[in-house]
Amino acid sequence: MRSSEPDIQFDKRPPVAGQPGKFKPWRVFHVYTEHRGRGGAERFAEVNMQLCRRMGYTIDTFTRTSDQLPHNLWGRVQAGIGALYDPSSVRDFSARMDSFRPDVVHVYDYFPLISPWIAPLCVQRRVPIVMHCVHYRLTCPVATHFSHGELCTRCTGGREYWAVIRNCRGNLPESITVALHNTLMRKLGPLTKNISRFIAPSEFTREWLAEHAGVEPEKITTVMPFVDIPATGVDPCAGGNVAFACRFAEGKGIQTLLESGRITGLPFRFSRSEDQAAGVKIPEGVDQVITRSRDELEAFYRGARMLVFPSEWFETFGLVGAEAMSHGIPVVAARIGALANLVDDEVNGLLFEPGNAAHMAEQITRLWYDDDLCRRLGRAARQKVLANWTVEEYFGRLATVYEEVTQALSA
Repeated sequence: MRSSEPDIQFDKRPPVAGQPGKFKPWRVFHVYTEHRGRGGAERFAEVNMQLCRRMGYTIDTFTRTSDQLPHNLWGRVQAGIGALYDPSSVRDFSARMDSFRPDVVHVYDYFPLISPWIAPLCVQRRVPIVMHCVHYRLTCPVATHFSHGELCTRCTGGREYWAVIRNCRGNLPESITVALHNTLMRKLGPLTKNISRFIAPSEFTREWLAEHAGVEPEKITTVMPFVDIPATGVDPCAGGNVAFACRFAEGKGIQTLLESGRITGLPFRFSRSEDQAAGVKIPEGVDQVITRSRDELEAFYRGARMLVFPSEWFETFGLVGAEAMSHGIPVVAARIGALANLVDDEVNGLLFEPGNAAHMAEQITRLWYDDDLCRRLGRAARQKVLANWTVEEYFGRLATVYEEVTQALSA
């Protein structure tokens, strides 16, 4: 199994003042499945655990990794069985809970190797459980609302059978499994009935869950992620490229971005982390780098004139955009999902219609040739990060959620 906590650099300003003694030093049990290719849920869980430990919490983890499964048909069968019900994960989780005796259980992505039936078990033990919704597992069998190259919401409203009709996993048995899983979760409600609080990373995600996931609105709290804020920003006009720093995955709008690059003729540069699988191939001749550390990623941001976030699915927050903004780099983003919350159009960045390469190219060109606009948006972008996405702001909100759910259970 991989190391559970990478060496994450936090905000380089002085340490948080006044935190010791302000909140109870909770014992928190963090729960997640680590997938092949390492997505946002695992990375966020690791950073969150490190922050909790830094702030004086006692933590333990309960994880399962897809690397433990064989890369063959039997591995797929095991994953499918686990997605529906895995008694061994419930049994192991129960034993670990008894040993650790947590105040709060914090779940990220349980699917497919950790049974959702750990939630009723927590209620039986009178331990509150919170769930971070860093994707759309509750409303989409494939968790992304993106299928066959397009945004898709066909399965909402109790129509999970669409995942089978469209074979959204590209493998019929797997598509049947995920559709059946979401149907059972909706009808039996082991999560929606037993989770004490759902944590949404953005207002868009909170509203989406309230409308489509069968979750009571009062059980959803928006806690936006924190950003590792550099001590100073940069002059974006000194940057020499148009940057892209998301996963190379379908739904991230890479093909549209490449078309926009052809329209503008400007230098584009692509980056991904070395621990992220490349699901979309970048053509030969396109400038791309693989970052192997936080310092390398920050250098990538600081060498750009702007960062483009062309996603064509519902991002739940858009962390790489916020990271670029923290350096004073303006973001050109698609007007979709939480990205429309991330960027205030014409204030700290520019928005374009998702999937529209010509409109994207128009906005990119504006920033490339207008130094005053680029600097103004870059300064405003950094100010938005400083005002909203600091470690202090995030941790205070998270600690408040822990406080509320434990008090509610003991009332």
